[in-house]
Amino acid sequence: MWRSLALATDAAHAEALADALLARGALSVGVEDADAGTERETPQFGEPGSAPAPLWAHSRVVALFAPEADLPAIAASAASAAGLSETPPFEVTTVAEQDWVRLTQSQFEPIRINDRLWIVPSWHAAPDPAAINLELDPGLAFGTGSHPTTHLCLDWLCGHVQAGASVLDYGCGSGILAIAAAKLGAGHVAGVDIDGNALVAAADNARRNGVTIQLLHSNQPLDASFDIVVANILTNPLCVLAPLLAARTRAGGRIALSGILAPQAEQVGAAYRPFIALDVRAEREGWVLLEGTRSC
Repeated sequence: MWRSLALATDAAHAEALADALLARGALSVGVEDADAGTERETPQFGEPGSAPAPLWAHSRVVALFAPEADLPAIAASAASAAGLSETPPFEVTTVAEQDWVRLTQSQFEPIRINDRLWIVPSWHAAPDPAAINLELDPGLAFGTGSHPTTHLCLDWLCGHVQAGASVLDYGCGSGILAIAAAKLGAGHVAGVDIDGNALVAAADNARRNGVTIQLLHSNQPLDASFDIVVANILTNPLCVLAPLLAARTRAGGRIALSGILAPQAEQVGAAYRPFIALDVRAEREGWVLLEGTRSC
């Protein structure tokens, strides 16, 4: 049995508070966006044209402790060490001892995207061997197929990837969209990400699925244009990236964007309007996918 301590704080104190908790015996510490999953969600990104982002204005520092730890006292001491004038609001929860490997595996069942495509963890047999099955396990990089935005993009790719098409997956994470495009028959497939760990995960996943994709860090030059550009990120970076992603979409090519909450669709559409007209193609659990065709 373990106990979790979660404290509300701001960007200026989050890292110092995390360090102070580790110094006071925390077994692990993580910093989260307290507004994640809402319109106030703030992405961390460093794409071309953007300034380095601070941590989240509304942060949540979560630490795991042994059961005997005096968590109120630790919270107060850590807050003082981090330069806070008072102890911030905090929550304490009990974390049961579990077989974490088995628990994690039980939370990731095969995911049906449509009749043509499934996402299957390595420990499961494919429910439909005749379908295209992507083998993908949970890992450090975003993208296991379970998030609504990933589902939207995969379903869209199934309907738009033609044999031999060139595809760019910008913000590729685990590589799931790029790998799906390759297995759907695309020719040249490229994946770009700002996170080196994501590129390593994407390369491993591509090998596991028997496909070849070109993987690039976002600081590397990318001059090619593509028949299809897909980006499943978040609203703010998508808006910043509008000139770049539009330029990478060839004349007559299609672009699909997700990671966008329904109320944010107009904001993203406005950012791309000078280059490509976008329309809402699909919606799932409050998230939307925008698509458009570049005319010239």
